[in-house]
Amino acid sequence: MGGMGRVFPPPPPPTLPSLETETPAAEPDGLEQINTKRRCRRRRPTQEAEGEGRRRAGGRAGEGPGHRRSTPTPSSSGLFIHLFHLFTDFKLAGGVILGVALWLRHDNQTSSILYLQLGEKPAPSAFYMGIYILIAVGAVMMFVGFLGCFGAIQESQCLLGTFFTCLVILFACEVAAGIWGFVNKDQIAKDVKQFYDQALTQAVIDEDTTNAKAVVKTFHETLQCCGADLLSTLTVTLVQKSLCPDGNAKLIHFTSNCHQKIDELFSGKLYLIGIAAIVVAVIMIFEMILSMVLCCGIRNSSVY
Repeated sequence: MGGMGRVFPPPPPPTLPSLETETPAAEPDGLEQINTKRRCRRRRPTQEAEGEGRRRAGGRAGEGPGHRRSTPTPSSSGLFIHLFHLFTDFKLAGGVILGVALWLRHDNQTSSILYLQLGEKPAPSAFYMGIYILIAVGAVMMFVGFLGCFGAIQESQCLLGTFFTCLVILFACEVAAGIWGFVNKDQIAKDVKQFYDQALTQAVIDEDTTNAKAVVKTFHETLQCCGADLLSTLTVTLVQKSLCPDGNAKLIHFTSNCHQKIDELFSGKLYLIGIAAIVVAVIMIFEMILSMVLCCGIRNSSVY
């Protein structure tokens, strides 16, 4: 019984795990540097993605939210190359037209004849109107060609539109000049022949008219002719033999009179002017078409 009254001590409470975190052991310096590099590498793709998103949202530096940036397509880039070469050819064509016009303006034969003056009446100068138009067209073509090249390089719709407008104006002026030249192509030679006939009549009838004799002699020496026709050639050789070239009546003076020489002189030069005008007109048409195609291509490939 005494054993039954024995009291046992209570069991000890269970041991709970400590809530304090253990401090990891210090890593060696080399291992810590490797782990730092790995963490930096993990952050780089995220930073690059965020930077790309910011660039897409804000655009390039200095561009506003409404800035318009064009990215030419491969087809428009190929067209740009062809059009750039065509612009260069256009400038060269303008230089050629300008050179031909200056040559016609300062040609010895036409200058010697058209600078003459019979009393107070000057020689007909309508021929020079076509030449002056060619000079202006050639100079403007060179300037417009540089404008087109710059507009194509900058991919500027404004410059290309200005280039197209200048071409339209030039084309209209050239068509108007061509119509005028076609209508008056015979009138120019006719006016010069009338001027020559008046001077020849005064030189044969009145021996004291030194001005008329100088005009007639300039015609004869420049064109290597003598007289307006067969009858006048005979008259000049008999009455005013000194008016013929070198003061002699040669057989060539009877086979080719001055009227024929005047027709050959101005008709040949007018044909040359007409050919130059046609070539320039064809080039202008191609330039207008391709400039508008490139302008539309830049507009369609623009990215907002």
